[in-house]
Amino acid sequence: MTPALAGALRCPVCGGPLLLVGRSLRCPKAHSFDLAREGYANLLAIQKKHAADPGDSKEMVRARRAFLSAGYYGPLMQALGTLCAALPHERMVDAGCGEGSYDRFLYDALGGPQMVGFDLSKEAVRLAAKLVPEGAFCVGGSFSAPVRDGWADLLLNIFSPMAEAEFRRMLRPGGYLVYAVPTARHLYGLKEVLYQTPYENEVKDTTYEGFSFVEAREATATLTLEGASVGQLFAMTPYYWNTPADGAARLAACQRLTTEIGFRYLVYRKN
Repeated sequence: MTPALAGALRCPVCGGPLLLVGRSLRCPKAHSFDLAREGYANLLAIQKKHAADPGDSKEMVRARRAFLSAGYYGPLMQALGTLCAALPHERMVDAGCGEGSYDRFLYDALGGPQMVGFDLSKEAVRLAAKLVPEGAFCVGGSFSAPVRDGWADLLLNIFSPMAEAEFRRMLRPGGYLVYAVPTARHLYGLKEVLYQTPYENEVKDTTYEGFSFVEAREATATLTLEGASVGQLFAMTPYYWNTPADGAARLAACQRLTTEIGFRYLVYRKN
């Protein structure tokens, strides 16, 4: 983490600015947060920590890293890169950054923007910090975000909760929010195996206070997976936790899976 990127962060205790002092982040009120070996900081306020180990589990995070690093979501990342390249992106925040695969792609595709990412999962942030050492990563949540007011030109939210008040706070006036949500048929082939009655995802365009809707772009593809990648896809999704045992057993026996994938990128401009 560089001193310049440390200056994008704020203290989770008092909200004051943070400075990089040696291997610690410190605010004017002497609150101090040590950097981990990988270079990230834990800026999740203790009162916001509602579980011993919040966020996605190590199993989910590592499955996501294995799956994404194999390039299966390449068409969706390419579409996101093209979209972001057309927007102001000198200073980027990834809210709910996960293990950093999207950030590594975007950092390279966009020519090295200043990049800050945060996630509730300590394991995800640890992997992101190793994958994108040029950025600043920290453990933190979207509803009490560790980024100072008005810092970001562009804020990404890929399948994470919509914290509109905090997103407005972090963006400069006229800054942009890109909110990725699933298309109706995203992972439909997976759901055909898991459930007796598969369902399409709800598709809607929502307005948010303080934002103007700009456009919606859609990126889709069809995947055919074999072997371990089938289980990795399952393990990195919420379906892993709420699928009936018989559906999970069917998937465990599945050595080849074809499914549609698709993201809708909803673009908003801060008023």
